[in-house]
Amino acid sequence: MAELLRTGDTVTLQLSRWEEIGALHNSPTMEVSQYVSIRRYENLWSRGIIRGIRAPGTGIFLFILLGTIRHRHGKDFTAIYRRRPGYVIEIEGSEFKRWLFTSDKSEELTKLIFD
Repeated sequence: MAELLRTGDTVTLQLSRWEEIGALHNSPTMEVSQYVSIRRYENLWSRGIIRGIRAPGTGIFLFILLGTIRHRHGKDFTAIYRRRPGYVIEIEGSEFKRWLFTSDKSEELTKLIFD
């Protein structure tokens, strides 16, 4: 499962080697200054959270969604597993507009990375 890591002013959505293969993309990174907001959801598969078309990556509806999602406003990066709680991080000035990922960690721990 993807995990947020901070090194200095850089935040990485760290993927396992298998996740990188499934996503057809290396672990995405951003500068802390590019962070806009974070929001927790009980189920990232809920209507309206995921927008666009997966290209490239791996997807089995309600089971796994790894990789790039393209939409008319840009691209999002996803690492979503089943109907588990997850987060949406909005980003400015980066390759991706948002990172969507499932995580068992509490919101407080995730916010510590950006504060």
